[in-house]
Amino acid sequence: MAQKGFFNAFADVFILDGVRTPMVDYCGALGHISPTDLGIKAAREALARAGVPGDHIGSVVTGNMAPGDFDQFFLPRHIGLYAGVPVDVPAIMAQRICGTGFELFRQAGEHIQGGACEAALVVGTESMTRNPIAAFDHRTGFKLGAPVGFKDYMWEALKDPAAGINMIQTAENLAKKYGITREEVDAFASASFAKAVAAQESGFLAGEIVPVVSEKFELDGYKPRGIRLQGKVTEVATDTHARISPPEVLAKLKPVYEGGVQTGGNSAALVDAAAACVVASGAYAKAQGKTPLARVVAAAAVGVPPEIMGIGPAPAIRLLLERTGLKLDDIARFEINEAQGAQTLAVGRELGLDLTRLNVNGGAIALGHPLATTGVRLTLTLARELQRSGKKYGISSACVGGGQGIALLIENLEGN
Repeated sequence: MAQKGFFNAFADVFILDGVRTPMVDYCGALGHISPTDLGIKAAREALARAGVPGDHIGSVVTGNMAPGDFDQFFLPRHIGLYAGVPVDVPAIMAQRICGTGFELFRQAGEHIQGGACEAALVVGTESMTRNPIAAFDHRTGFKLGAPVGFKDYMWEALKDPAAGINMIQTAENLAKKYGITREEVDAFASASFAKAVAAQESGFLAGEIVPVVSEKFELDGYKPRGIRLQGKVTEVATDTHARISPPEVLAKLKPVYEGGVQTGGNSAALVDAAAACVVASGAYAKAQGKTPLARVVAAAAVGVPPEIMGIGPAPAIRLLLERTGLKLDDIARFEINEAQGAQTLAVGRELGLDLTRLNVNGGAIALGHPLATTGVRLTLTLARELQRSGKKYGISSACVGGGQGIALLIENLEGN
């Protein structure tokens, strides 16, 4: 029986270039900056690196999960305008929770393949720090003695009310289903940290990062926006969470649930960041003399049971392979979001994946998972890694809260 879900094949969609901000720990140096302004920063730099003028962009496709300020409704429009995209070019914000960044490429591919535009700007941005403390119950006032309903938006969003469990518990369900031990999860997390540190020390990660500085974003006829770093900080240039973390150190951390395998050390880090890419048709790239970073071959999205949502990448990847005629061994590199260590290991076991091909420059446990940014970051890192290693095919993927999986297949045109 064929794998269910939906699938898009793209014959002529390319990533020209991209960039991201550093991924900075929750409540750190980027914590007071609007996700709109982080997105503008990444978007401007992506256009500059791709050598694409803003007025060549025909669609702006953005993602942002939690509101980081009161003007979130305008986030896609403001990112486009302040990045230099013409006023008559529309902008949209997509949402597929942890899969949002991948969804942006899928929608941009549809826009290009459908003839709506020749080039699109894809931007994922997220401030985990600025998730609000919110209430939805008090528009009509506060009744005497009634509970005051202000809650932590991010903490509450981690729980799926349909299944009655949170995202950590979904990973614990997978650990039980696949017989994954605490020792295995800590070893996997330790390796993620080590690979990320090595990628930092080699300069590989620096190649996709634009340093964040205090600056103003001007737009003729409109109020300026900008970034203002606080205190004595003048520049933020590196990811902050990666550190050497031996298994024996991780083993000392208390599990989130008694007897469980997930801890704060082997789950995705909370960080703030934005990432952006310029996506275009092959005809545009040729006409402009651009050498693409990678080709977007296909995208797939599927549904899975909410209580084991973390397994989502496995069927999404299977659907990609089934519909493209490729085999698992044809894929040289995988970037699968490390929402939780047990979740990623479960995907590996379900697929029979060679883990030496997975997250070779570290994953979200070491670097962080800024929700809507993650898919853009993973796909950019994957494209650059395929170029560095001379390999042909790579897949980036993530599980999605509520029970989904999404995956992208990309190709290095000079790989083998």
